[in-house]
Amino acid sequence: MNKILAKDKVIYAFEPTLEPVITVDQCEVLTIETMDCFADQITPENSDMDGFDWTRVNPATGPVYIRGVKPGDIVRIDILQIQIAGRALMATIPGAGALSKHIVDAERTFLDIVNNHAVLKTGRGELSIPVNPMVGVIGVAPANASIPTGTPDAHGGNMDCRLVTEGSSVYFTAGVEGGLFACGDLHAVMGDGEVLICGAEVAGEVTVRAKVVDSPGLPTPLVENGGLFAVLASAETVDAACELANDMMMEFLTGTVGLEVNDAGRLMTLVGNLRICQVVDPLMTVRFEIPRWVLSDLGFDHIGGQDYICS
Repeated sequence: MNKILAKDKVIYAFEPTLEPVITVDQCEVLTIETMDCFADQITPENSDMDGFDWTRVNPATGPVYIRGVKPGDIVRIDILQIQIAGRALMATIPGAGALSKHIVDAERTFLDIVNNHAVLKTGRGELSIPVNPMVGVIGVAPANASIPTGTPDAHGGNMDCRLVTEGSSVYFTAGVEGGLFACGDLHAVMGDGEVLICGAEVAGEVTVRAKVVDSPGLPTPLVENGGLFAVLASAETVDAACELANDMMMEFLTGTVGLEVNDAGRLMTLVGNLRICQVVDPLMTVRFEIPRWVLSDLGFDHIGGQDYICS
């Protein structure tokens, strides 16, 4: 039986002084219940924003203390399963998001999840959109800062990267003993950019396991998702985030994979992809993707040497 962490144990900032609410061994399976990004405050029966507590936004369930994690360790979080509730929520909020100049009316829209599709009702008919459940907020405590869960940065946080799905692994650099891991803000489906300021926000459960891997100097956060590796970079502007993502991928290809700089540059421009994750949080998040097959053909199979598997 997996350990279960209930969604009433949440944080609203990643910080080094947090008291853990549960302790797990490395490779131990843990199921984490999560609220939606509005802390489950909006329901069809209570759908207006009157009385809405704006201090309770983007809750992350945790923190989780991972035995054996030391500051500076590279911690891999394997996302084994994501289960979402049967209804998702979207909100248009005047003045918020990348579309703020267009949004005049506040509106809450509920999407039923039917047969792995999100049902969106529009003025021109109904759409059935395939779901791709993802984790919006995921990270570890930084060493010397308190960072709201709604803000992305080097520790992770609200990166809103749609690659963080079931079957993916996310790598972080631990800032404190035990890591103090937390996650939340599930989306049933979301496009790159999250331009409205939300995806299909949904409560659910995330089943994870954690392991320290032997990969000193790995640029993090980094996502391994099936056929690709992607570094995630957050900064005040998209341009700055792009520059940081380029630097991180160069560091990954030269420092971790072992390529020469010019070879790495050629691969980055031939087969790499620089993409936007989100442009609506306090910092912008972009990612640089490199196909896994390219690195496999060059003899690089996985991060972390021979101890990468959880036995």
